[in-house]
Parts: sequence; structure tokens; C-alpha cells
Amino acid sequence: MAQVVNARAGGAPSGAAHARTGSEGGSETAPHVWDVGGGASGDQAAPPRLTVLVPTRNEQESVPLLLDRLGPAVAPLGAEILFVDDSDDGTVDEISALAPGCPVAVRVLHRPSGRRGGGLSGAVVAGMRAARGEWVLVMDGDLQHPPGAAALLARTAMREGVDIAVGTRYAGAGASGGLSGATRQATSSGATRLVKAAFPRRLATVSDPLSGLFAFRKDAIDPGRLNPVGFKILLEILVRHPAARVAEVAYSFAPREAGRSKASLREGLAFVRHLGRLRRGVAGGQRQLLRMAAFGAVGLSGIAVNTAALWLFFEVLGVHHLVGAALATQFSTAWNFALTDAAVYRKEQRKGTWYGRAGRFFAMNNLLLLARLPVLQWLVLAGAGVLTANALTLVLLFLLRFLVSDRMIYRGGEARAQRRDPVRMLVDPEGLPAADAQQPAKKRSVYLPYRYDIAGTVTIGSQIRLPELEFFRAQWVPDADVDIAVRVGDVGRRRPRRRAALTEHGDLGGPGEPAALRYEEHLGRLGANFSVRLGPPITVEVGPLLARSPHVVYTNVVEALLRFVLISRGRMLLHSACVELDGHGVMLSALTDTGKTATILRLLREHGGRFLSDDMTVVDATGNAVCFPKPLTISSHTLRAVHADDLTKKEWRRLNFQSRLHSKGGRSIALMLSRFNLPIMGINAITQILIPPPKYSVDRLVPCRLGSSTQVRDLFVIERGTPGLRDLDHTTALERMLVNTEDAYGFPPYRYLAPALRINGMDYAELREREREILAGFLKGVRTRVLASDSFGWADEIPRLLADEAQAEAARTGAADPAGTAPAEAWPRWGLWHRPVQAPGAAGSAA
Repeated sequence: MAQVVNARAGGAPSGAAHARTGSEGGSETAPHVWDVGGGASGDQAAPPRLTVLVPTRNEQESVPLLLDRLGPAVAPLGAEILFVDDSDDGTVDEISALAPGCPVAVRVLHRPSGRRGGGLSGAVVAGMRAARGEWVLVMDGDLQHPPGAAALLARTAMREGVDIAVGTRYAGAGASGGLSGATRQATSSGATRLVKAAFPRRLATVSDPLSGLFAFRKDAIDPGRLNPVGFKILLEILVRHPAARVAEVAYSFAPREAGRSKASLREGLAFVRHLGRLRRGVAGGQRQLLRMAAFGAVGLSGIAVNTAALWLFFEVLGVHHLVGAALATQFSTAWNFALTDAAVYRKEQRKGTWYGRAGRFFAMNNLLLLARLPVLQWLVLAGAGVLTANALTLVLLFLLRFLVSDRMIYRGGEARAQRRDPVRMLVDPEGLPAADAQQPAKKRSVYLPYRYDIAGTVTIGSQIRLPELEFFRAQWVPDADVDIAVRVGDVGRRRPRRRAALTEHGDLGGPGEPAALRYEEHLGRLGANFSVRLGPPITVEVGPLLARSPHVVYTNVVEALLRFVLISRGRMLLHSACVELDGHGVMLSALTDTGKTATILRLLREHGGRFLSDDMTVVDATGNAVCFPKPLTISSHTLRAVHADDLTKKEWRRLNFQSRLHSKGGRSIALMLSRFNLPIMGINAITQILIPPPKYSVDRLVPCRLGSSTQVRDLFVIERGTPGLRDLDHTTALERMLVNTEDAYGFPPYRYLAPALRINGMDYAELREREREILAGFLKGVRTRVLASDSFGWADEIPRLLADEAQAEAARTGAADPAGTAPAEAWPRWGLWHRPVQAPGAAGSAA
């Protein structure tokens, strides 16, 4: 453990001489860390947010240029510079002499000769332990890592919500031109290919795992896991922390301006030996292969059971082959689950209850059945026998069944902890994507035929009809004046790619917004691709596949953008339902698929009132709620509340099927699949094209009136569990509502898209803080309570509670019963909503 010595530059002994004296005299038990000046250093300095860790070895010539350029570059980030020095020349003396003129605090940790274990990697680990910042940026001291690029990398790491940000020479506009000579370039490229081949899964989203320029969140990396040897510490960090979220930032590796390279044949041989040890140390695939073999043996017996059942239904009973295949799947699923649960996985690998595992196993096989039946029919039409075709479709899906079972049903929590994020994230500061600059496949119109005015605050124009916003249709809005424009185009490169990727394009080094964000999936331009150009106006371009699934476009892209534009204008899109009962504004909030929609339908049917929203409500800091009447999604548990007489028998049959697919179970399966390297947004789009979600306007399901706005007085957070009622204090209510709102945005690619947004000069962190301020103001005048029920009885309890409280208030004040005094409305009443609201404590209003 390093001893920290706060010696000011003027009073500290000469750095190198002091270090050598301590070492030779034997009085030093650990290397010192000296504060040598610069910025607001010393005991009175505020704790830095970022530590720039620069390992040096005989870099006396480079230090003046480095400090001159690095200090100003990282000063806006709240940084300190920590040199970890293994030098035998005057490097420490040079740092001590120049540090007082640096705009940030400078510290030095000198490792004396004989205590330099691990080389450069050991120096980085020592620096990690001595770093004071929440974030650590590692870079070389020879200026081959340009200070401007290093600062951009650190800013990206702190903004994107990742654990590690890697400077890459091999993606986007990155370049390795600073490597001297073709031999060094070939050696670097070959070594990169070697390590990626050695760790194909753990390094799947990283193009430059041997980079010396990287940043990480200090709490996310455990130095105790590391066994540093040689130059390539990033490789070990990535391999030893497989669950860390990683983003890359493209940069150009610069030529060396002073000093000389430390690379040598000896270092290369040490790297190869260390790579072998690292590979052996993390080998865990053999156990998975054994499980897969056992799972395959069970599967073969299941194919026999499935074939026998299908023969009975098809050949003996004369059932249609597709119906027979569906019925046979239930028999083989039960057989496979019983054997898998008993024989393939040990007791400690069985996650959750037996019933829970069985439910997920049946859900998985029946969802895969939907994909299997069209292939079965195609094979039968092509001339294959029914039994042969059925067996073939079962074999084709074996690997996917095993992966879902192994990682989600049985080893779900453990597997998630060891799995790299499937989406590759890249920040490319060099500008617009080349693919978007190419000539499009065909000329497309720019006219926006569908225009919407959201509560008089945000306008949207679209070439795709957005059913969720149909209530807000406003054709009088000029298409040139919209805040968000949605167009159809050819997005991304034509060729397929190995995994989904989100790329930020544009100059992110300053206060301006990124020029564009682009999300691409595996199938090239045939996939679910989209781009976002941050304006104003914000322009969204979606590929042809997404254009055919407007629900996915709205839910996964447009609503996220709408949320943050509203925040920038003093509103919040709150995950909640809202009704007005006898002039009394009542709001419901819950985690997704709790029972909010069913409760709203029952309240309206049994108690009347006005409907404002079911899923999202627009609120401001003064307690006002404005309607957001999206069509209601009818999931399986909501179906019991639907009693619409005008639904046809065909609609009822379709609704029974749709409500089960588009329910909590279906959503859970989709979220599980999103953790794999699959084109999940494309799968979602195709699923919703083939089986549209069951969406109905509220007045189609229950006779009711619509309200435009209300002053919310009561907020009920409904949850399932032992019946009970309790009040929530303001702070707890605020956190609960923020969690419930964030829960509504759990489906990809939101977690990658949102941190990259900048709206009206505010980044993601600033927007979330502004959202918190708006919600805190909204909740000030609202009574918030948690209402739990084990029988979906919230629609019975809420009116009873309100009636009892109204009677008690009337008895206390002698006032008449307020029921039936709701004012008549002029519809719609955007009135005060045309002007942005100033959030409490916010500095200025967004335009």
C-alpha cells in the first residue's frame, strides 16, 4: 500500500534523489506519492472526479510537452494527473519543476529500482490503488496518445454510463499511423488478432484490446483480480471483468515526439507467455460443453417422444399436421423439462422455484414453436414427410434451446454476471457515417404526411403513421416546423455484421451536440436500423423493416426522444395512469404489467369520470397532469377487465392469443433474448408485424369521457402482495416514481441510445437531474400512498378510500358533498401549455 505524502513542490526534496535515497538506505517500505503542485493541490483541494494515470519510464524529454498539452485538456473534467514513475533518469525532477504551472493537481508515485514488479502493467495497478478520482484514465507519457483524444475518451466514459472506455485504432476513423514502420504495424495487428482469437466472446465488442489508452470506473475494476505482466494491462482488465460494460472511442495513434520505444523481443515473449497463462486461468468452456452434451442426450429422447406423439395425432387420429405438432410439443416439453431439471443441472444451478423453471421452459418451447411451424409447413410443401420435417425443425433449434436454458432458466444470474454486453458501442468523432453519405438505394420523399402536437409543447412529423399519437394529430403544424421528424430511408451499411452496434458520429470534444447516432443490427440494410441526427430539429431515419412496424418505431425510438425533449421544456413524461373521478385528479403508478390498465378500465366502467391516460402522463412542476391517451395494450391479466360488447367473435379470439404473447411472460422472454447476440429489435419488429399488439382506444373498451388536464391530488402506487395501505414520504415517492418510469424503457436499444443524447445543450445526466426537479415539484402537492392487493382489487379500494376521505372532510368543514361538481371542460385546453415551464431550481428555460 502506497504511503501518501502531501509535500508541496516548494518544500519537497528532489524527487528522483529522494526516491533513491530511501531505497538505498532501506528506510522505505513502500513507494511515496508526492503532491508536487499544480491546480488547487494539497489538503484544501476538492476531490478530483478523474485521475489521469500516466506510467513513465525515462520520459524526461516528453514531460514538458505532455504537461503543457494534457493539463488544459483535462482541466474541465475535474481531473488530477498521477505519474507512476519507474525512471532512472531525471523524469521525476522534471515533473516536480513543471507541475506548479499545470492547471490541475499533479502527483508522483515513484517505484524505486527492485520494486517495479509487473513492468508497465504493475505501474498501472499501483496507480489504480493510489488514484483519488471516481474514474481513472490511463495513457502513455510519450504523446502517442494525443491529450485531446484522451480527454474525449474520459468524457465519453463518464457520460455513457459504461464501466470501461477503450481508445481504438481499428474502428471508425481510428488509425495506427504512429507505429513506426510496417513491421511494428504488422506485429500490432497480428497480436490483436491473436488475443481476439484466444478470447472470442470476452473481447467480442472490443476492436483494440491491446490499446494503451483507456478509462474505467474505479469501483468497477478489482485490482485484486489482476496479475499484471508486461505492457498490455487492458487485456487482463477486460478478460478478468467479463461483465463490464465497454464502449470504444476512435482515435489516431500519433508518432512519438520524444524519447524512444520500450518495446523489445523480451517484452514480446513475456506477452505470449502471459497470454497463455491468462487463457488457462479463465477456461470454463469445458463444463458448458459437458452440459450441452447432456442436454443434447435429453433432447434426442425428447425428439423420440415428440415424434411418437405426432404420429399418434397425425397418422392415427387424423389431426392436421400443424395442430399435431403443437400438441406433440407439449408432451416432449414436459418430458425434456423433467429430465433436464433432474439430470443435467445440479441443485445449486437451479434458479428459482420448480414451477418458475417449468413455466419458463414451456414458454421458451412454445415461442420457438411459433418459429418452427412455418418452417415445418415449408418442408412439407417441398415434399418432406411430416415426421421427418418435424424432427428436422427440432434439431435446427437445439442450440438456441440450450443457450436459453443454460443462461436464462438455470444459470441465469451467474451467466449474466459473466457475459459481455451484446451491443458494440463506438464513438467516432470524425463526422457522419460513410454509409449515410452514399447515394441511397432509391429516391424518397421528404414530405411528412402525419403531424402531431403533444400537449402544445412538442411537435412531431412522420412519414409513418404513429397510432400511439393518433389523438394528437395536428395537420395544421407545418412539416418544416416540427421538433422531431421521422423519415424512412436506407440506414447503415449493406453488408451483414456480426453483432448490433450503436455508433455516435460527430465532434464530441466540445459543448456541441453529436452530429448523429446510428443503430445497426445484424442483417445489413434489411435489419432494424435507424439513425438520429440531433438538431434542432431532431431527425430520425428508420430502415424499411422498422417502417412496417410503427409500434416499435414509436415505443423504442420516438418515445425516448419525446421524453427528453419534454424534459428540456419543463415537462415530464411520467409512467402512470390518470383519471378524474368527480373532479378529483387521481393517478396510478406501478411497475410494468402489474395491473394498471385493468384498474383504469374498471374505475371508468364502475365509477365514471374522465380518462386522461393509461401508460404515460405529461406532468409539470406545479402538479398539473395533461392527457396522453395512447391506445391501451390488453395483456393477459388485463383481459378479465374487458367487457366490450362491440368486439366481434373474431376479435375476441385474436385478442385471447395476442394478449398472451404481448404480456409480462412474452416481454420477459424478449428481455432474456436481448442479452444474447441476436437482432432483437428486428425480431421484435417482425413479431409485431405478424402478430400486432392488441391495442384499443379506451372508448372502444368502455364508455367514458376524455379529460384534457387535471390537478392531481392523490397518487396510488399499486403493487401485488398482502393487502395494505401506507403513506410514502416525499423522498421515497420521488425515487419510486423515477424507478417506475425508467422501468417502462427497459427494452433495447434504450440503454445504449439514451446516454448518448444531448437535447438543447443538456446531456443525459443533466436531463435526468432536470427530470428529477420537475417530478419533485409535481409531487409537492400530491398525497402519495402504496396500495397492495392480492386479488387485483385496486379498483374497489380506491373509490372507497376517496369517498371516505371526502365524507370526513365534509363533516369536518360542514361543506356539501363535492361529488358531481366537476367543471365542464372546453376541449382541448392546451392554454398554459404552449409556453415552457421553468422547473424549480433550473437555470433558464430551454427553447
